[in-house]
Amino acid sequence: MPETSPALTLPYLQPAQAQKHVTHNEALRILDAVTQLSVLNAELGTPPALPADGDRYIVAAPGADAWAGQDHNIALWVDESWQFFEPGTGWRADIAGSGETLRFDGTTWVAPAAPEIDMQNLPLVGVNATADTTNRLSVAADATLLSHAGGDHQVKINKSAASDTASLLFQTGFSGRAEIGTSGDDDFAIKVSADGTTFLRAIQVDRTTGSVIIGEGVGTQTLSVMAEDAPSVRVHNTGGIGGASFIMLDEPSGGNWKFKITGAGDFKLRDEANSEDVLKIDKATMVTSHFGPVQLCSYSVATLPSAAIAGAGAQVFVTDETGGAVPAFSDGTDWRRVTDRTVVS
Repeated sequence: MPETSPALTLPYLQPAQAQKHVTHNEALRILDAVTQLSVLNAELGTPPALPADGDRYIVAAPGADAWAGQDHNIALWVDESWQFFEPGTGWRADIAGSGETLRFDGTTWVAPAAPEIDMQNLPLVGVNATADTTNRLSVAADATLLSHAGGDHQVKINKSAASDTASLLFQTGFSGRAEIGTSGDDDFAIKVSADGTTFLRAIQVDRTTGSVIIGEGVGTQTLSVMAEDAPSVRVHNTGGIGGASFIMLDEPSGGNWKFKITGAGDFKLRDEANSEDVLKIDKATMVTSHFGPVQLCSYSVATLPSAAIAGAGAQVFVTDETGGAVPAFSDGTDWRRVTDRTVVS
């Protein structure tokens, strides 16, 4: 029978051994020293001046004074003296003051390697937040960065079918206020909401043609173009034929009007519903053609505006001029009848 145990080198009681309690107590002392190992420090190479009974240390190399030659061993202060225990590979010790854990690798004490965590197919991930079965990834932070790994970077939102939703939802107090994406079909849309329940379309892009629809049909100012200096809206033909046009539709009245630049560069106002041109401005000559009667604004003599303010060349129709109703023009000072240039009176 061996005299000591293989792992902790505990002394065994031997047959016919005298004073067996001495051997037994020695084994208990070893167990007390190394079981649930917690040390006060692992950075001292010289023993402290006033140790307390039961204090344990890991001797840092190089050991000096009473710890000389005990590098990396466990030092126990007991019965007014130091006892030393040689660690085995894999032993772990807790540093009482810091909570740090050390592992003996067979040569020295080292911080144990962090265990590898399998990040594949995790059911929930919460970063400074609690994830749930709906929000399986939840992040609470001032910002979230998704960066490239040396080149491009794409964020992909994939849905199962066209009737499903793939979108970014912007919330205030966890109530939706704006949504960007494909909701219920594959047209791309930007929607807004005042209550998180009813969403109004602001912009929609047709998935097959790329055509853009603005507004939901509610309100009188669907599109406002604002700029500090001379705001404008551009309709740009980049290479086709037939010029460019701007069409206005009024479904209740059946009105359908088109402002158009022709292929030759002339400007037209067209009654599109009836396929009739109403006004044309020739690009080369600046001659204006009206395809119908031209009606001047009507005034009585008493209600005529200032001829000076209207400016020379302005025209009106005077309904109660002496001798009968007549067109009149401004010479910059007075209104004059076009028939005889007499000042309107």
